[in-house]
Amino acid sequence: MSIAGNTAQVLEQIAAAARRAGRNPDEITLMGVSKTFPAERIREAYAAGLRVFGENRVQEFAGKAEALRDLRDVEWHLIGHLQTNKTAKAAELFDAVDSVDSARTADRLNAFAGSAGKVLSVLIEINVGGETAKSGIAPGSDELGRILEAAERWENLKIRGLMTVPPYTEDAEGSRVFFRQLRMIWDGIAAMNLPRVDGESLSMGMSHDFEVAIEEGATCVRVGTAIFGERAKA
Repeated sequence: MSIAGNTAQVLEQIAAAARRAGRNPDEITLMGVSKTFPAERIREAYAAGLRVFGENRVQEFAGKAEALRDLRDVEWHLIGHLQTNKTAKAAELFDAVDSVDSARTADRLNAFAGSAGKVLSVLIEINVGGETAKSGIAPGSDELGRILEAAERWENLKIRGLMTVPPYTEDAEGSRVFFRQLRMIWDGIAAMNLPRVDGESLSMGMSHDFEVAIEEGATCVRVGTAIFGERAKA
């Protein structure tokens, strides 16, 4: 099936999952995860109606950004781990960073966003499964408190919500407990009414489990394979 056909099918699944949860499908953003795919494939997805794209690596997207500069009304999100030495380039290239996992990195990102004359939307990444191979803050970690405390001084960042990548399971139902946990963490943060914490974005759910994520409150689902097809093996 074409990218346009795949996108239409995913949107139908999103709508069905939203109806099951008693939600409005318009509350849910479909992000096309375009990592490893060339600019022309992103253009196909744009022509199919996608306007929000996620990239994992700063340098990889830097190589595509110039070829996609003419696209309008597009949001480019960094969803992969942000290394501190890539913060300047990330602030220049992206509209949002969905993988903030330390106050130190956020401090640098805030400074470079200011230099670029931008206010970046950011999500705090939570490692709900406690997997050592994944980035993100462990639930209950002191680092989450440090980020929330420091957020008041970040004039060029807005914390919009949380992001997570749960442990992979063949059965999508295996992700439900982790999505529910992220929702509970965010509810606790929202209740604090902190300055510069503005929004309610829960970025969770990928190609194999996004319907469960929607049932548990996702406002953004990150879909790559189900739209673009299988990625080439390294």
